[in-house]
Amino acid sequence: MAVKIRLARHGAKGAPFYRIVVADSRSPRDGRFIDRIGTYNPRTQPSDIQVDEEKAREWLDKGAQPTDQVRKLLKVSGVL
Repeated sequence: MAVKIRLARHGAKGAPFYRIVVADSRSPRDGRFIDRIGTYNPRTQPSDIQVDEEKAREWLDKGAQPTDQVRKLLKVSGVL
């Protein structure tokens, strides 16, 4: 089972809000997930990024692969 750290979209139409989740790569974007490790709100200035660093490092150590966008967010938040 390949595990990914990716964004799950929430919020109203035209007002996105994302949760950073750990999910099986075969599950749908907004579907079932294993763990929620943070949030990302691109609508604020500057963007609001909240990540549980302990959980994120734990999942990265277990071999979870972040998507490109999540990798950027983790770098900005200081996890990577």
